Amino acid sequence: MIPTVNVKLLRDGAVLPSYGSAFAAGADLVACPDTPTVEIGSGETILIPTGLAMEIPVGYVGLIYARSGIACKRGLAPANKVGVIDSDYRGEILVALHNHSAEPQRIERGERIAQLVITPYLAVEFAEADTLEDTARGKGGFGSTGSK
Repeated sequence: MIPTVNVKLLRDGAVLPSYGSAFAAGADLVACPDTPTVEIGSGETILIPTGLAMEIPVGYVGLIYARSGIACKRGLAPANKVGVIDSDYRGEILVALHNHSAEPQRIERGERIAQLVITPYLAVEFAEADTLEDTARGKGGFGSTGSK
């Protein structure tokens, strides 16, 4: 059975998330600002409204990722790299778009600006411990497993 995510449209022109292909993991989120266009200056981050609020099922999380087209071609990507929408959040979904390019970029109302992946997660209990089980990797951190 496919889980259902109830979505409330909060603004005129808001668009339900939709998948671009039959096997797409991410559903496109569409800009729904108050003005026809929003300009994002070079190095600037702007919160772009989607006009949507969601009821993500308990045990799931909504993850907001960049769309490869506007990220690679225009330098626009979520400022926090991956946005997290918890199942108990009921406010408007905003995408914090950052302009990594050297030129100002315009976002038009109705433009696809990010993608949303709904996925299950595990909630865990954290317990303080004096020791941790040894592994072959041990304390090896950044780059410790090699590059090839």
